[in-house]
Amino acid sequence: MKQGIFTIAENIALTDSVMKMTLVGDVSDITASGQFINILLDGLYLRRPISVFDRDESSVTIIYKVVGKGTEKMKQMTVGETLDILTGLGNGYDLSLSGEKPLLLGGGVGVPPLYLLAKKLIAEGKTPTVVLGFNTKSEIFCEEDFQALGITTVVATADGSYGVKGFVTDAMKTLDYDYFYTCGPEPMLRAIYSAAKTEGQFSFEERMGCGSGACMGCSCKTVTGYKRICKDGPVLRKEEILWEK
Repeated sequence: MKQGIFTIAENIALTDSVMKMTLVGDVSDITASGQFINILLDGLYLRRPISVFDRDESSVTIIYKVVGKGTEKMKQMTVGETLDILTGLGNGYDLSLSGEKPLLLGGGVGVPPLYLLAKKLIAEGKTPTVVLGFNTKSEIFCEEDFQALGITTVVATADGSYGVKGFVTDAMKTLDYDYFYTCGPEPMLRAIYSAAKTEGQFSFEERMGCGSGACMGCSCKTVTGYKRICKDGPVLRKEEILWEK
């Protein structure tokens, strides 16, 4: 983990409630897809944990949904402003288990961490397929980003207004894969756990509160005991997970 001051280079709207922000600074601690950063905002006690969408040698890009005071503050920020950020947080996805045809499944704001994952898998010579799930057509983002990587990109909408009608689990039934990675809301993760025909990895980033292990709010029971999602995760393997009723 490393603390640094980052300068906003871009902060643009992707949908009515989803924003994309690029920050310039020291990104050397961001080494794995699925990691997150933790942002300090004036007037708010807890930092805001946000997953990494992409990074290059000098910047990191995040995609965030405006849902409260913290993200509303971020939405109003402009190019040139700075943020105090902790980087290199979380374990990230393990690519060594991916197989040759991994399937990437993202729902809503669980989509962003899969982009850097897709890039890394392609760089290793793998052939990923991605399924993006949204409620309706107006909420879709990042489809063109994945398509630009040259990989099969499937979109599912719950209301059938675009792509496959239904959920990501409806789309995955028709696809061939030998491993999977996923990130999204817990009901989606539970459904994938039941529907998947292979082993895989789940990112539980939705459960994080403080992002530093202090609040204990993200603790979950696993086959080897309790784990804090922000410190021991956010990625867990399928075989570790015990779903609480």
